[in-house]
Amino acid sequence: MGRWEGLEDVPSGWGRSVVAVGVFDGVHRGHQAIVGTARRRGRELGVPVVVMTFDPHPEAVLRGAGPGVLTPVGRRVDLLEEQGADQVCVLPFTPELSALTAEEFVQRVLVDRLRARAVVVGEDFRFGHRAAGDVPVLEELGGKYDFTVDGVRLVADSGTITSTRVRALLAEGAVAEAALLLGRPHRVEGEVVHGAARGRELLGFPTANMDLAPDTAVPGDGVYAGWLSHTGPVEGGGESRWPAAISVGTNPQFDGTERTVEAYALDRDDLELYGAHMAVDFTERIRGQEKFASLDELIAAMHRDVDRCREVLAR
Repeated sequence: MGRWEGLEDVPSGWGRSVVAVGVFDGVHRGHQAIVGTARRRGRELGVPVVVMTFDPHPEAVLRGAGPGVLTPVGRRVDLLEEQGADQVCVLPFTPELSALTAEEFVQRVLVDRLRARAVVVGEDFRFGHRAAGDVPVLEELGGKYDFTVDGVRLVADSGTITSTRVRALLAEGAVAEAALLLGRPHRVEGEVVHGAARGRELLGFPTANMDLAPDTAVPGDGVYAGWLSHTGPVEGGGESRWPAAISVGTNPQFDGTERTVEAYALDRDDLELYGAHMAVDFTERIRGQEKFASLDELIAAMHRDVDRCREVLAR
């Protein structure tokens, strides 16, 4: 089916559905369990599954600043569809929406527009003005408005899997551990822009310099093994994904101050990617960011980094 931009996009003749509700930033294994439960309920009831997510992140509206975004909304929609959503409704989170009482939210959003027959949420789900609603409140309202409620238990390994925990791991550079919670490597994406051209002209490692949204959740400074890829079809076909060595940081060797993400496609100096929308997937951290005593030492370290990335990605 596809994506609805707000409740106005819901067709007037839309029938009953199973509705999964959450921010779903990251679409991590905990979120996947919620969508999976909704998918099973949809099959049992013979109705489609609608996953409702919010953009921007509620904290950005309620607190003036949101957390680093793990999955921009376009990517989030794609991942939710991969998990089994028949339709994704991207609901703009506004001060007006946040002011709705729990019952007003249920009646206006879940009942009047999405016509929920069943609602699936995480067991810690809160909603309504000042987060007054929880799963028991939702169940009580379900009895009034004719829908059932599934409060899905939070998924845990060595701890509960949450978006906050994923962000904390990324900030530490622990991308391999974050990938275990996400169920896939963490990705950032953006347009390739011109940089200082030191990689190509001075160091011998031409890099794709990524122009990322300011609120992107970027791993901690360091060098990483990963993958560089186009986010869409490549005109004329051809390669679209390459193993890469990825640098995150301020380039202290050159007294930089702006934090950047640069990816070198291993053994490739012939790629013309300027202006292309690309993705970088982080697989494993190789080392932290360093400032070397000389340019020669930096170049030698970069050769070691590339060799190490090649070994890691060959696995």
